[in-house]
Amino acid sequence: MVEFRRKKDEKDDPELCSVKGCQEPLKRSMSGKAVAKAVPDMKFKVKDPKKVRLCKEHYKEYKKATKEERKLQRMSWSK
Repeated sequence: MVEFRRKKDEKDDPELCSVKGCQEPLKRSMSGKAVAKAVPDMKFKVKDPKKVRLCKEHYKEYKKATKEERKLQRMSWSK
């Protein structure tokens, strides 16, 4: 069986942010669908990622976009 190995480039680096043009270190890893839904203008290095790695700045942007949704979800817990 023949193995094909890809060169390690910025798309494959597990220690960097997955947002196109960002070279910052990883802070959080989360679902690609959730991030794409919350922040549709965010472009990733790979097309339709299952998991995305976000740096501190992009994670902050994601948290701001989902603030209201998280607040409503927490309110439902207090029943």
